[in-house]
Amino acid sequence: MSMNVIVVGGGRVGGYLASLLLSAGHKVKIIEERPEENRILMRDLPQGVLRQGNGTDPDVLEAAGIRHANVVAAVTGADETNLVVTSLARFEFSVPRTIARVKDPRNAWMFTPEMGVDVALNQADLLAHLVAEEMSLGDMMTLLKLRKGLFSLVEEKVHPAAAAAGKALRDLKLPDKCVLAAVLRKSELIVPHGDLVLRPADEVVALVHASQVTRLAAILGGRKEPG
Repeated sequence: MSMNVIVVGGGRVGGYLASLLLSAGHKVKIIEERPEENRILMRDLPQGVLRQGNGTDPDVLEAAGIRHANVVAAVTGADETNLVVTSLARFEFSVPRTIARVKDPRNAWMFTPEMGVDVALNQADLLAHLVAEEMSLGDMMTLLKLRKGLFSLVEEKVHPAAAAAGKALRDLKLPDKCVLAAVLRKSELIVPHGDLVLRPADEVVALVHASQVTRLAAILGGRKEPG
C-alpha cells in the first residue's frame, strides 16, 4: 500500500531514505533548508519531491502536505530538531506514525511517545548491540531488527556437529518464540515443514525473540549456550 511520507532532513540519511521510499512506490516529500544539501537532492531526486525550508516551521510542514501524511520521519543531525518535528507532527497535525533519529545516545531518554515519538532510531545503540551480538553468536548473521530490537531476523548455517543436523524439524526443541521462515539448500529455497530433515550446510532463516537468539544459535550452529 502506497503511503504519504514526509522526511525532514536532507542529508545522507534523509536523501537515502527518500530514495528507498520512492523506489518502493511511496509518495515522498523531503524538507531541507541548507542550500548545499538541496543542490545535491535536486540532482538525485525526482522533481517535486524537495521542499526547501525549516522542518520545525508549521507553515513549511503544511506546504509539504503534512495533513495528508501517514508517516513523518525526522532524521536531521540535531536531536532537538527531530523532537520538535515529531511533536508538531503528532500533537499539532495528528500524523498517525512518527519516527525520529537519535544522534546522541545520551538524549535517547527524551524520545518517547509522550514527546510525540513512536519509533526512536538510536544509531549508536543499534550498532553497539549488533557488534556485541555478532561477537557472541559466531556464524549467525542478523539480517534485520524488528520491534525496537525485541525480535531479530537471523540466518544460521547448520553445523555438522549441531543438534539440528540430520533431524526433522518436528523433532527439534526450538525456542518458543521462534519461527523458521526458510531453508536455503544450495540453490534451492525450501519452505520449512515438520518432515524436513536439516542437513549440514543448510542455511536457516528464522524470526526469533532477542532472549532466545543464543539458544537457536546453539541448536543450529553447534555452539554452547552461555552458562
